[in-house]
Amino acid sequence: MRWTKFTIDTTEDAEELVSALLYDYGITNIEIEDKASVTPLEGEDYEELVPDQGNDDGMSRVSFYVEEGTDYGKLIEDIRLGLSDLAARNDIGAGTIEISSTDEKDWRDKWKEFFHTFTVGEYTIIPSWEEADAHTDAAHIIKMDPGITFGTGKHESTKLIIEELPHYIHGGEKVLDLGTGSGILSMVALREGASDITATDIDPATKDAVKENFERNDLPLSSMHLVIGDLSSDEKVQQEVGIGYDVVCANILADIIIGMLPQIAKVIKNEGILLTSGIIDFKEDEVKNALSSNDFSILEINHEGEWLSIVAKRNA
Repeated sequence: MRWTKFTIDTTEDAEELVSALLYDYGITNIEIEDKASVTPLEGEDYEELVPDQGNDDGMSRVSFYVEEGTDYGKLIEDIRLGLSDLAARNDIGAGTIEISSTDEKDWRDKWKEFFHTFTVGEYTIIPSWEEADAHTDAAHIIKMDPGITFGTGKHESTKLIIEELPHYIHGGEKVLDLGTGSGILSMVALREGASDITATDIDPATKDAVKENFERNDLPLSSMHLVIGDLSSDEKVQQEVGIGYDVVCANILADIIIGMLPQIAKVIKNEGILLTSGIIDFKEDEVKNALSSNDFSILEINHEGEWLSIVAKRNA
């Protein structure tokens, strides 16, 4: 399969703004390239993950992919208008869009240079081109290759929820995974004993990604009900998702979480647990205020780098 790649030249400071703009247009397969330095956390080794790219120049390239043959004319014009609007209020750098083509096989092979087995909490994430250590607990292995959809477990926002889920799933829970991407959080929830999983995503590519990852991990597709669409605005999606969830995961950008909270409050049980992530640190107060306004009480806030996760409980 071949993909058309669109790359926006911007700045490190504007990465989140540009990413949020793309998300507004239903684009979740976002790739960010910059030279920002990474400060390893205690016990972590990022040497292979982040090769030396030279001095940080403050510039960034935000890319996304569209399957070749897709009519993307209106989409790109809308994005250009959105970039112009951002540029009127913020320094987003050049804001230009470069178009190129890539083969999925070449793109996947490139990941093999720096995507290796790693651990997140109790889980070991292993790509298909590596073997599990003989001493690794098979019940806590997730086999995962980088793909077009978001969620390998490497990003801080995903890691935070993977680390938190075992504290809130004890067996038999009904779980909703919003913005499931690769399906990794749904797979962890199933491994922890959840009995019923519903997942949503606005990206149709999610269907193939979830199918591939569930098969790779010997999990039946029937164990998850996947709904493509936006829970916050699509009535058909709302009907399919239903209500009565014990645990809801929302690993999405902060502004999207805030917009979805009124609907999340309707589908979650009283005293149900909401795990949010994908929140950049300067959005913390906005999300906390929105949670309070929608009748949630905050249980814990966890940070990793500039990202944070907020765990909240729906008030009875």
